[in-house]
Amino acid sequence: MAASVLLVMGDGEQQKALQEKIIDKASKIEPGSEAGKMGPVIDAGSYEKIMKYIEKSVENGAELLLDGRSWSKNEFAKNGGCWIGPTIIKHSSKEDAAMKEEIFGPVLSIYQVKSWSEAIEIENGNPFGNAASVYTTNGGHAEWFVSRFRASMLGINIGIPVPREPFSFGGLYGTQSKYGDMDITGDGAIEFFTNRIKVTSKWPMPNVDEFISGEGLSSATGHGPTDHANFAGTM
Repeated sequence: MAASVLLVMGDGEQQKALQEKIIDKASKIEPGSEAGKMGPVIDAGSYEKIMKYIEKSVENGAELLLDGRSWSKNEFAKNGGCWIGPTIIKHSSKEDAAMKEEIFGPVLSIYQVKSWSEAIEIENGNPFGNAASVYTTNGGHAEWFVSRFRASMLGINIGIPVPREPFSFGGLYGTQSKYGDMDITGDGAIEFFTNRIKVTSKWPMPNVDEFISGEGLSSATGHGPTDHANFAGTM
């Protein structure tokens, strides 16, 4: 599954800081077959499809914050393979195809929203319903989104919220995502037309001593800077 759309909210400085962090991390990815590097896409058909999404977005007024098309001319491409580097698109229209469809390539679409309601409207207006995620340090905020998403696999601070077996993979009734019979994982294969919503969450775990004493807690998150991650899958 491709988690290829990022809806962001905040003031101009927050937006700029987040974009810079994303660009910095993505631009450090190198082409190659070694561990930690990124190889080519699987075939020419996939390459052409990804390129069309990028080019069409630009034609519609989107801004390329990072353009990975140059990889098609790198030293690896000379020896064969269909190469596309990390690409970040800042969209001006939520109607762009890249905002609605899974590209299955190294492309991230970013779109700025003005409110939570607008974010939910965009997410739930998508014809597909496999998954949706929210990033937050506030449990109340997380619950607001999770209770409103129209998708089957939900994540809190999780990029790809696909649950482990025996939880099923798929969408919900009324969406174009896989739904019904012959599920590919776990008990979902015999649950047929049952709507199951799975939530996978990742929260910072507070330092117990600091939590009891009240020292070292961040006023912004309630957690210390050296917290560990805690994963939990719920039904």
